[in-house]
Amino acid sequence: MARYFVWTIGCQMNKAESQRIAGYLDSAGYQAATSFSDADLVVLNTCVVRQRAENKVLGTLGLLQGLKNEHPNLQILVTGCLVNSNTQELKRRFPHVDLLFKPGDYPELIAWGQKQGMPVEQRLLRYPRNDAGIAPSPCALIPVIQGCDNFCSYCIVPYRRGREVSRPLEEIVCDVEELARQGIKEVTLLGQNVDSYGHDLPEHPDLADLLNELNSINDLVRIRFLTNHPKDISLKLIGAVASLNKVCEHLELPVQAGDNDILKAMRRGYTVERYRELVHTIRRKIPQISLSTDIIVGFPGETEEQFEHSLSLLKEMRFDVIHVAAYSSRPGTIAWREYQDNIPVEVKKERLNKIEELQAAVASKINSQLQGRQVEVLVEGTKKEKWFGRTRSNKLVFFEDAGDWLGQLAIIQIEKTSPWSLRGEVKK
Repeated sequence: MARYFVWTIGCQMNKAESQRIAGYLDSAGYQAATSFSDADLVVLNTCVVRQRAENKVLGTLGLLQGLKNEHPNLQILVTGCLVNSNTQELKRRFPHVDLLFKPGDYPELIAWGQKQGMPVEQRLLRYPRNDAGIAPSPCALIPVIQGCDNFCSYCIVPYRRGREVSRPLEEIVCDVEELARQGIKEVTLLGQNVDSYGHDLPEHPDLADLLNELNSINDLVRIRFLTNHPKDISLKLIGAVASLNKVCEHLELPVQAGDNDILKAMRRGYTVERYRELVHTIRRKIPQISLSTDIIVGFPGETEEQFEHSLSLLKEMRFDVIHVAAYSSRPGTIAWREYQDNIPVEVKKERLNKIEELQAAVASKINSQLQGRQVEVLVEGTKKEKWFGRTRSNKLVFFEDAGDWLGQLAIIQIEKTSPWSLRGEVKK
């Protein structure tokens, strides 16, 4: 039996697309391999949002070129944000690649598969299964809107994934109903800007409408969504999170900077004051909410004072999780055209480390409040002989037990906390 290996780097959207590609290959009779060297077909799902990610992609493409020299029948497919409209240039640079297809361009993949004698599966809904025919996770990632219309000055995504295109509400509901029948307990709705969902559809449903529809699906236990944009999140959506019992009390709300001049240069469309007001509104309406954010340090021209403004905002807001990255110039973006990347690497690292140190202390204190408490965990799998899963507020929890907890809701009494995860004992 032919074997495939899917290599994924980057965002949750890439992970969702890789799951669907793997499901398609499963349905075509392929079997999952554990490494490149064991595979007859390799799919690279790429990211070029930051230079480090792009370097990993290019290094992996070089590795695969060597493998193909040794095994000429190896088939290599590349998708993700490396693949832009200029595929001819990419074909010239990487002649060992058999197929280049843009993110989410499943018709191109299916057409290629037909030429290889694969069966047609237009919707690619099936999720990958293990050898026993069981889905390896009870959680599924569901893209609901592709692309982005915001054109933040640092971001390459709109140039690679295109403008916003929402999936019909009825189609998403149908997909989630089918996944629930297959045993999926939790879905995460995905979009580069998920709050824009529905604006381009005929009847203009919004994300709150979609959440209301999904909340009534039998056997579905939890609903999440990301990534939000502070300028687009609505009071209606906040109200839906507060009132719908299956929607989890967790929001990702990227701030990116805590200085108004930097936010303006980033073309984010809001001020620090507006962001602060939004956070206060969310916490007032959903007291149990956990919030995570993204922040970029070392944006072109960022002074020490401007960085301190960001640090001060993070101290004030006390997020559960912060994803911090050093600015990386991306060719083709507005910032690449208009600004010089003039912050030294060592300064970026210093600022990044300061935020990481701050957040470790903040998260440690937040999580310590769960010591001795009982939390509900949806169990997603095992790591190093321990079960793991997440609370509704997206806290990672580990526990040990001889039973089979995959896909189950477990009540865990927390015995140990850290900034990054919790450990406890199952209460039976």
